[in-house]
Amino acid sequence: MDDQTRIELEAAAFRRLRQHLMEDRTDAQNIDMMNLAGFCRNCLSRWYQEAANERGIEMSKDEGREAFYGMPFAEWKAKYQTDASVEAQQAFKESHS
Repeated sequence: MDDQTRIELEAAAFRRLRQHLMEDRTDAQNIDMMNLAGFCRNCLSRWYQEAANERGIEMSKDEGREAFYGMPFAEWKAKYQTDASVEAQQAFKESHS
C-alpha cells in the first residue's frame, strides 16, 4: 500500500470514529470513555488541535473542540452530557492520580 492510500484510509477511519461518537453514540459519556479506554472526545479534539499547531495552523483548544464536536463545546455539553455517577468519578480519580 502506498503512503497516500494509507493516509486516506486512516483519515476515513478517523472520520468514521468521529461520526460514530457524534451521531451514533452521544450517550457514551466522556468520563466513561476515559475510564474504559483512556481517551475521550476531548482527547481527540486536543490531538486534532495539536496536529494543526504542529503544521503551523493556529488553533485554540476551543477551536479544536468545535472542529471535532461540530458545534461549540458548551452546546454539546448542554445537549448530551449528563452528570457523572459517583462510581465513574471515583474510577476517574483513581486512574488519573
